[in-house]
Amino acid sequence: MPTFSFDITSDYDKAEMNNVFSGVEREMSGRYDFKGTPAAIDWLDDKKGFKLTGSNSWQLDAILDIIRKKLASREQSSKVLDLSREPVEANLKATLEVPFKSGLKQDDAKKITKQLRDDLPKVKAQIQGEEIRVTSGSKDDLQKAIQLLKSTDFDFPLQFGNFR
Repeated sequence: MPTFSFDITSDYDKAEMNNVFSGVEREMSGRYDFKGTPAAIDWLDDKKGFKLTGSNSWQLDAILDIIRKKLASREQSSKVLDLSREPVEANLKATLEVPFKSGLKQDDAKKITKQLRDDLPKVKAQIQGEEIRVTSGSKDDLQKAIQLLKSTDFDFPLQFGNFR
């Protein structure tokens, strides 16, 4: 009996993030409420996140809303944004570093495998570094596993690939 499998990862599309960045820059240059203010968006080191600059925390929230809107229009999850850092306010400016979440942490991977084990006993899930390999003898069971995980609200994005 053949076994079928797929991989679960948590990552972001670098090309789409480039598009989001340029779209946000374009929209910010055209908005009247950003004229004459230090409002800007830059890349964090090696394009692993955004660095937002504004005159106050209200402006940072407005820039974040633009980013979320651009992510949604490009069919990317806003869960890729790590919003755990606090904004730094100094010299009449506020800055916020928003790194991207990449890779499944061990705790998150354990949550996923536990849920699959509890809800779909015919499916086997193995943690392999920063990804999870899900195997089963039935493609239907794998489809059920994908639907189950898509319907569950995790605080990190999930991608499914390597269907075999």
